[in-house]
Amino acid sequence: MKLYISDILIILLAVCITVFTAFNVYMAPKGKSQVLIQSQDSEWTFPIDAVETVVVKGIIGETTIKIDGSRAWVETSPCDNQTCVAMGYITRQGQWTACLPNNVLVIIKGEIDSEIDALSW
Repeated sequence: MKLYISDILIILLAVCITVFTAFNVYMAPKGKSQVLIQSQDSEWTFPIDAVETVVVKGIIGETTIKIDGSRAWVETSPCDNQTCVAMGYITRQGQWTACLPNNVLVIIKGEIDSEIDALSW
């Protein structure tokens, strides 16, 4: 079977369209991102471009969450294993971190909350 130049061009065009579509679906920001912080008693929402330090009172103590203009993270927590602190920064919509022993959750949400999964694709 011999490949012609037109065959190669069609294959390259198909690959470029697929890569472009995947980038726009999975990597492009979907609206203005917000940081949502939830505890057992309260809930806070901040834009991702805010600069804030939030001290959240949980069931075992206080958890400190920082937002620095493009990312959020758990800075300190009273839990024993410190997994929430080790999780590091969250920067994109859909990412989350949590201090489960203290019942504190941090999520980055956007205006469009629908996610495309493998079944939809």
